[in-house]
Amino acid sequence: MAKAEQQAESSEAPIDEELLIGDHEYDGIQEYDNPLPRWWTLIFMGSIVFSVGYYFHYHVGDGQSALAAYAAEASAAEQNAPPLAEVTEEALAAIAGNASSVAAGKEVFAARCAPCHGDSGEGKIGPNLTDHHWVHGAGALADIYKTTSEGVAAKGMPAWAKQLSPKELQNVVGFVGSLRGKMTPGKAAEGTEHAPK
Repeated sequence: MAKAEQQAESSEAPIDEELLIGDHEYDGIQEYDNPLPRWWTLIFMGSIVFSVGYYFHYHVGDGQSALAAYAAEASAAEQNAPPLAEVTEEALAAIAGNASSVAAGKEVFAARCAPCHGDSGEGKIGPNLTDHHWVHGAGALADIYKTTSEGVAAKGMPAWAKQLSPKELQNVVGFVGSLRGKMTPGKAAEGTEHAPK
């Protein structure tokens, strides 16, 4: 075993450490002068070339930042969006009279509104929607639509127009309109009493 190791050592070419050791010394330590790997040097040089191109494109040229590109796309989408039909009391009354629209509104209500207003609109955190008392507006469908779409930040109600499609929002208003006057037992009346419409 010892002979094999000696033969292997003797077959390797001797390394001249004088060529590998750098010409400077610090605190009695001499270090080897190994060049960086070629792949590392190529990546480093490539990043320098890329950064020069990047600088000229975005700072000297007409390159758009991601924020500016987003703002331009959002503006274009807003300008190209079809105008929403005006929401009137009559249009909402037609939705409230349509059984399939009310059923669709009930599904959205159960998913989004029931945690605060109860499954049947009897009120929990939010007010009871089945009596003749209204905190915001007079209980007209247009009032319900305004409150639902714009929200009530002071009471913690979100602006649902930002989260629901216009059709979903109108269906929910139709469903809430169908709850008016049912007098479901639940939370005590809040707001001002208004005669049924």
